[in-house]
Amino acid sequence: MKYRIGVDIGGTFTDVVFLGDDGTTLTAKLSSTPDDYSQAIATGVGALMQDHGIAGDDISEVMHGTTIATNAILQHRGVKTALLTTEGFGDVLEIRRLRMPVLYDLAWRKPDALVARANRFEINERMDHQGNVERALDEAQAGAAIDRLLGQGDIEAIAVCLINAYVNGNHEDRLLAMIRARDQDIPVCLSSQVLPEIKEYERTSTTVVNAYILPVVKGYLDALTARLSDLGITAPILVMQSNGGAMGVAAASTLPIHIIESGPAAGVVGAAEIIKKLGYDNALTFDMGGTTAKAAMIENGTYNRVGELDVGAGINLAGRLLKGGGYHVRVPAIDIAEIGAGGGSLLALDSAGGISVGPDSAGADPGPVCYGLGNDTPTMTDANILLGYLNPEHLVGGGLKLDKNKAANALKAKMAEPLALSMEAAAYGAHMVANATMSRALRAVSSDRGRDPRDFALIAFGGNGPVHAASLCESLDITRILVPPVSGVFSALGLLFPATEHHYVQTFRRAIETCDRRELDATFAEKEAEGAKALQSEGYGPTQVRYQRFVDMRYRGENSELSVAYPDHGPDSADIFAALRLGFDAAHEKIYGYHSIEESVEIVNLRVVATGISDTPRVPEQLSLASRDTSHAVANERDAYFGPEHGWCPSPVVGRNDIDSAGRDGPLIVEEYDCTTVVPPGWHIHRDVWDILVLQMING
Repeated sequence: MKYRIGVDIGGTFTDVVFLGDDGTTLTAKLSSTPDDYSQAIATGVGALMQDHGIAGDDISEVMHGTTIATNAILQHRGVKTALLTTEGFGDVLEIRRLRMPVLYDLAWRKPDALVARANRFEINERMDHQGNVERALDEAQAGAAIDRLLGQGDIEAIAVCLINAYVNGNHEDRLLAMIRARDQDIPVCLSSQVLPEIKEYERTSTTVVNAYILPVVKGYLDALTARLSDLGITAPILVMQSNGGAMGVAAASTLPIHIIESGPAAGVVGAAEIIKKLGYDNALTFDMGGTTAKAAMIENGTYNRVGELDVGAGINLAGRLLKGGGYHVRVPAIDIAEIGAGGGSLLALDSAGGISVGPDSAGADPGPVCYGLGNDTPTMTDANILLGYLNPEHLVGGGLKLDKNKAANALKAKMAEPLALSMEAAAYGAHMVANATMSRALRAVSSDRGRDPRDFALIAFGGNGPVHAASLCESLDITRILVPPVSGVFSALGLLFPATEHHYVQTFRRAIETCDRRELDATFAEKEAEGAKALQSEGYGPTQVRYQRFVDMRYRGENSELSVAYPDHGPDSADIFAALRLGFDAAHEKIYGYHSIEESVEIVNLRVVATGISDTPRVPEQLSLASRDTSHAVANERDAYFGPEHGWCPSPVVGRNDIDSAGRDGPLIVEEYDCTTVVPPGWHIHRDVWDILVLQMING
């Protein structure tokens, strides 16, 4: 039997899932190794192969969701980068868009540019907005600048971003040739290849970020490939993109900007398949891990995408206006709201004497107090153990023993005694504060988008998602919760569902009334040819490639665009452009609440998504979950605290297979190898297709 492997790295845990051709599912969850993330991957993959007698040639594919690109930016651990730009544009990275994410904080400072001013070199040249040469490239001056930056000896990557190169990249190509004549190996990123799209700051920032992280990501993926090769695995490695598709290692090593939100996207893609299994259309996803909680909306079976990211902006509540706090990257990504609240989030008392949860986290090392690795500040995991929700003997199938007494001592000293509260009141207070914090992320993708969260089911996963889901839903009046199979490592499973995709964009500014259909189709065809070449290099034949076309449009005078699917209405150009106009007006009405038939509409960008079509289904019809030894779960019942209304309640402790289609009422705790599901009083739980647990609020 052949297996596909999904590996998801988080700030606290590394999750591994093997998915067999027949739906057999094997899982492993182990602490991440931040010094070298590939070490934990090799350990987890190797252990599953040894335990189940799987050989290297039994592996047909490895799918990876990684935080390596994000961490390189957040921790400023990218490489020393130089920028070549048009004369007069050396300060674009500093000027940015003059946006401030915090309007009234005079102490706020924008993040330092990834390229120091001394390493930005201005080149004497100029293209106009139509791609005509306004000022020829001064090769002597450009050559001197290149010699100077290479002569420094410490520049490890070069970003090239010339004004209007999106419409004519000839000068950038010439600079690349001049660099290569001097240095064959230094990584060089051209904006005309990375992002041939209008807006000089967005294009410059995106190109610089790509150059800054490229050697780091490439080195990591090379090391991962070598580690897996040592295990006898020579199958292709694919990396999850922020947009929900997959791409090969070669493509990810060239354009790492596309894998910045790699891990969080996988869970949303998997959640979209979960609601299909149950015949639902709408759901909110809730992924709570050890460091953060993430939320997204699936509407009519499809997750939303945005066209840009602000990396390193702190808590991301998916606000469309509160931008400017991070490093701008103009790439398509699933619309995910993220907030600093997870199992490892540190608990503290704020200046007013109230309980605060996160955003700082204990991470994998030292981890929560109960890990016994030296941390003395209580975390959300410590509070949940004291509430009876988590079994100290059962985390990761009993493979990670927790010290409940240390958790109690830390919570008592840092919270309960200063607040003059009982232990359970302090722990439950922290639990509810975490819920209030995480509800902001759920509202950001629902209420803030004009949607009522009560109209959606909640899909809860991640190691801590099903622990908090029910109490969180009560605060939002959400009455139905879905807990997917292997929910604690669900993002790793979700990695195995998406198809391989490549996204392309080209600025194409035309008034819709005067646009030449032949010119438009020719530009689309150029991008589709790029997609075909990329997919064929990853093993897809000409008949296995599918294309989707999109058009970015705006009312003339607007500064932002909306993307509309390009209609397939045959050869009649009038029908095509009329359908585009109707699609844009409908999209504008949905997002902004109005549209105007009097305003002129212009096309700004053309986009193509090239998808590789697999010969075998990516999503199995059935899952067969490998059973694990549960002898460590010594108690069939334990007391759990459900707030002052219910107090301490004797709660049966069962496994997922103990829940049938008829179900049972809470209080109840479902313990599994990778996660725990808490069913409070007032909730009913049953098991549905694909072993999905469905929680329904009684009288809800």
